[in-house]
Amino acid sequence: MAFVGGPSTEGPGSIVSKSLSEPIRSHKDLDKGSAPLYNKAVKFYEDISKQLVNQGHVLDLFACALDQVGVAEMKVAVERTGGIVVLAESFGHSVFKDSLRRIFQSSDNDLDLSFNGIFEINCSKDVKIQGIIGPCTSLEKKSPLSSDTVIGQGNTSAWKMCGLDRKTSLCLIFDIAKKDGPESIGQLASNQFYFQFLTYYQHHEGQMRLRATTLSRKWVAGSGGVQELIAGFDQEAAAAVMARLVSFKMEAEADFDPIRWLDRALISLCSKFGDYHKETPSSFSLSPRLSIFPQFIFNLRRSQFVQVFNNSPDETAYFTMMLNRENVANAVVMIQPSLISYSFQSAPEPVLLDVTAIAADRILLLDSYFTVVIFHGITIAQWRKAGYQDQEGHEAFAQLLQAPQEEADAIIKERFPVPRLVVCDQHGSQARFLLAKLNPSVKYNSNNPPPPGGDVIFTDDVSFQVFMDHLQRLAVQ
Repeated sequence: MAFVGGPSTEGPGSIVSKSLSEPIRSHKDLDKGSAPLYNKAVKFYEDISKQLVNQGHVLDLFACALDQVGVAEMKVAVERTGGIVVLAESFGHSVFKDSLRRIFQSSDNDLDLSFNGIFEINCSKDVKIQGIIGPCTSLEKKSPLSSDTVIGQGNTSAWKMCGLDRKTSLCLIFDIAKKDGPESIGQLASNQFYFQFLTYYQHHEGQMRLRATTLSRKWVAGSGGVQELIAGFDQEAAAAVMARLVSFKMEAEADFDPIRWLDRALISLCSKFGDYHKETPSSFSLSPRLSIFPQFIFNLRRSQFVQVFNNSPDETAYFTMMLNRENVANAVVMIQPSLISYSFQSAPEPVLLDVTAIAADRILLLDSYFTVVIFHGITIAQWRKAGYQDQEGHEAFAQLLQAPQEEADAIIKERFPVPRLVVCDQHGSQARFLLAKLNPSVKYNSNNPPPPGGDVIFTDDVSFQVFMDHLQRLAVQ
């Protein structure tokens, strides 16, 4: 476990020089290649990660400082050993203290962590493995199953996972090895293909275990095949995969344009699997199996994974590491936060992630995974400041204030690392934590004014409606 309170300024792993006049590298510096120590430091931590992997050690990183400490450089050693990372403002902050405590409370007499895992894949020869994005290291076990295109940890059919627990989640990327010629069609129609995953690890009770999971799928062709593919499509898993892929490409490829890449992928999916008449955007519709996927992509484009402006390289590395190890349900919350509304008129209910959800007499609870925001509408905030909740006859108001707080506590109790809690009021400075995540359907320059007590978002970002209009127009071409 590394507890880091500042950047390294000595030796080959230096993040920044000793001179205090030199600022620590930003995203802009990395893009322009003007961070002289960066590549050398990454190489240094990569060598450390090889040593840790050979020994089967896990590196956990607790980075607690107001400025960056070099998480972006150390990321490789943490991620390849299956370690965790906690980013907080200081060692006195609840995010650090509660997260550290949580590690040791996971079970009575051990850390509930399994060690020295080896993960192997066997599969039919029609499929090739491009690689894995997630907390593991390629064992460079070359095999006919490895694809020439490498994504993440590839060039192998076996990976080492120094530390793994019940929640560890890997994203496997496959390639379809095409067979050309007339016989391939018959082959596709009848053939089944299979995947087998072998996980060999030391259980936290001490014994070695081997878990084998075997799945079989079949090839489909023609228009019936399209319907079958749609029936088996999991849009939440697809969103999590797209997020891991786009984060990986942003790091690995120079001059990569994430928004264009996501847009192209979405347009090609919609034109292949949507129902429409050519050149008529109004006729376009998607099966319920696919219908939320464009919304996920819209929010992914606006998320901290793609919009790195206003985040430091350390924060971006932290978000990516969390995305790459969490399961689909958690990844979906990171991409598209959940929003719950509390009011006198109705029971707590989920509402659309849209600026129109804001009202003067509502409390909103936003869960964006890393931050939990309790947002009081302006009327609620005025009543709270006037102390109505403590007066007799206003028990209902006291309960209304208490309900989102209890829900937030329940979320925080379940999550690791512990999220940051922000309690704010409409038009207050901290309200930005909520506004940044909402769909800007009412903007400063839009024709439709907000309802009384509502809010406007000052942005030039397109709203979801405009995004969908463009998507439909391009998909039907």
